[in-house]
Amino acid sequence: MIDTLPLRLDIKRRLTARSDRVKSVDLHPTEPWMLASLYNGSVCVWNHETQTLVKTFEVCDLPVRASKFVARKNWVITGADDMQIRVFNYNTLERVHMFEAHSDYIRCIAVHPTQPYILTSSDFSVCCRLFSLSLCVVQVWQLGSSSPNFTLEGHEKGVNCIDYYSGGDKPYLISGADDRQVKIWDYQNKTCVQTLEGHAQNVSCVSFHPELPIIITGSEDGTVRIWHSSTYRLESTLNYGMERVWCVCGLRGSNNVALGYDEGSIIIKVGREEPAMSMDTNGKIIWAKHSEIQQANLKAMGDAEIKDGERLPLASDFSFLFFFFWLVQIFWSDSGELVCIATEESFFILRYLAEKVAASQENNEGVTEDGIEDAFEVQGEIQEIVKTGLWVGDCFIYTSSVNRLNYFVGGEIVTIAHLDRTMYLLGYIPKDDRLYLGDKELNIVSYSLLVSVLEYQTAVMRRDFGMADKVLPTIPKEQRTRVAHFLEKQGFKQQALAVSTDPEHRFELALQLGELKIAYQLAVEAESEQKWKQLAELAISKCQFGLAQECLHHAQDYGGLLLLATASGNATMVGKLAEGAERDGKNNVAFMTYFLQGKLDQCLELLIRTNRLPEAAFLARTYLPSQVSRVVKLWRENLAKVNQKAADSLADPTEYENLFPGLKEAFAAEYYLRESCLGSSRPAKDYPLVTPNEDRNILEEAQGYEPQGTFVPHVPKVCPQ
Repeated sequence: MIDTLPLRLDIKRRLTARSDRVKSVDLHPTEPWMLASLYNGSVCVWNHETQTLVKTFEVCDLPVRASKFVARKNWVITGADDMQIRVFNYNTLERVHMFEAHSDYIRCIAVHPTQPYILTSSDFSVCCRLFSLSLCVVQVWQLGSSSPNFTLEGHEKGVNCIDYYSGGDKPYLISGADDRQVKIWDYQNKTCVQTLEGHAQNVSCVSFHPELPIIITGSEDGTVRIWHSSTYRLESTLNYGMERVWCVCGLRGSNNVALGYDEGSIIIKVGREEPAMSMDTNGKIIWAKHSEIQQANLKAMGDAEIKDGERLPLASDFSFLFFFFWLVQIFWSDSGELVCIATEESFFILRYLAEKVAASQENNEGVTEDGIEDAFEVQGEIQEIVKTGLWVGDCFIYTSSVNRLNYFVGGEIVTIAHLDRTMYLLGYIPKDDRLYLGDKELNIVSYSLLVSVLEYQTAVMRRDFGMADKVLPTIPKEQRTRVAHFLEKQGFKQQALAVSTDPEHRFELALQLGELKIAYQLAVEAESEQKWKQLAELAISKCQFGLAQECLHHAQDYGGLLLLATASGNATMVGKLAEGAERDGKNNVAFMTYFLQGKLDQCLELLIRTNRLPEAAFLARTYLPSQVSRVVKLWRENLAKVNQKAADSLADPTEYENLFPGLKEAFAAEYYLRESCLGSSRPAKDYPLVTPNEDRNILEEAQGYEPQGTFVPHVPKVCPQ
């Protein structure tokens, strides 16, 4: 009775790739790629998810009639009209191998699924052949034999294509010919089981789909026909207006079908990939695949250890199944207070306001033809596609279109796992704290999801903090941080700080809450420069300058210490900072601290020690003219090592006084400043009484000044490096 029902296949076009004539197509088993070999000598790889051309191989100038993926080697194998087999690495696009395989056009390539063998055929070759164009028959050959095992006769014109049925229940093969007919053969009884008629031109490609109970045929009339593989009823006819059909390819484990035409290639998705599976609250799982209906029970596993994401070893028996389908999925929570409405692009979480509905019905207010407008309150809108979903308390658990297992609670999306393939939710068993899923191949996996965590989050969402406090002790410590993140996103940061066990998370929360003591303790334990800097910023904002100084010292943030010292007018701190900065190689900060203190001699010597001799010369000419001659001599000696001519061009002011006008006045000004400013450090409160430098003219002030004694330039004693 089931076999007589139509399949009602939902067929969607996933990719349309315009190109030159396509002679063969193949689908990658793991990547979203389609391989298309073209009549112009190129081979293209298309991504059907991004709708883009990702790789192109320029094989030769003649048609490429066959190409296959070898995923386990990252290869593409091609066969062309130049009789050459070529092997390319599709990651590097490098040609790995090339050899002559036949004496005529290579028509077909088959890759052994496990052994390192490939099978090729051409027009006139002694290699193993499965069909004959000239005799209008199908011949089955044995490897190593020069004569066919048997011959299947029935077509009136040349046979173009064949395919074996990959299932173990039927010894069938299918053939298509120029007589516009498709024949199904029983190769054990050597008889024709069925003839499919309907194409208006030569049949160019045939295929038993490796997963679905369908037969796909393509013809030069431009149509692709889909037939039921059990009833042989025509289920659908496709015509995309791309001229003649040349090739078709299906893939086990996928509903995608690739088609090759005169004007390009197309990928269609046939049917839905979601398996017909269900699980009740007792752990009984039931599923159907094609005409088989089976069941399994999780109780049969006993106390076996279960790891997240691993396949569960379940035994099955036969049973029954009832099917239903929603065009727009709607998921109600057990309490009836929350509902998820899933559309094709997003999903909405709504809260049902029963009190407002009752009041509106009682007062007959707000009731329209479409219902009661205030019946629902939007809790969230998420731009994700829900594949399957269920409610546990106030938490909505779902699988998304990007293969993530998530749950939504209180406006927060929590990712439980990243799935390596498309999985479908079966159910949640609270006593096991496990969530069960199944895939298209009917494999069952499970993931740990503690009911205590869900109960705690549900209590927080309902603002039942008394219940939340009772549930908290039952949550394992390794799950406390997840709960703390949830509390933080709900705005309960103080509670999150108390619950979290992750030092990183607790430190961030302490900073946000301004808890200096907790943050300081965590920074001491972590010994992280970044944490000390963050804590210093918080301490400064709280006017805790002593703590800020300590934090900046731990972080070795000399720039921050300099800013803090100058802003607070702490000359002692500036002096100590100069020594530490120079010791740790922070020369920029050391130079600035010396300069702020008026220690120009130390500034000069720092530039000399760091081999910044040009800068030292300019500094000396500006502030310490008595040192210019010494610095120029050092500069000249250093420059002579790389460019003697440039070194000779440097002029010493003591030797060429005519090139340095005003040098004597500069000497006097230097001596004047050194004498007048000696020991003149003044407190910051005197700043309003000091004449700004931009309002002073030192040369004029030094005029008429007679130095006492002989001027001796000050050269600080330099410690050996």
